[in-house]
Amino acid sequence: MSEDDDLRRDLDAAAFRRLLAHLAAHPEVQNIEMMNLAGFCRNCLANWRQEAAAGRGIPMTKDEARAEVYGMPYEDWRKLHQREASPEARASFAAREKPGS
Repeated sequence: MSEDDDLRRDLDAAAFRRLLAHLAAHPEVQNIEMMNLAGFCRNCLANWRQEAAAGRGIPMTKDEARAEVYGMPYEDWRKLHQREASPEARASFAAREKPGS
């Protein structure tokens, strides 16, 4: 890996950590809202992280990946922050194509 590749990896990692910190600071933003607006959510990030680990031969469970993204076990986050999705949000989500996450 060249210096440019190392720098890019470091910058990408810093941006990802900042994204996780931003999401942690805004638990009021629900995953279904993120999916409807942006096409990805916290669970997608966890899935992508798990896939990246698997691609390097590193075992990582879904629960481990989610804990890294959520900053706590997923079930704890749900109990603290997840609220019932509105009928409009559910309808919008159902109308979307299945996401590629």
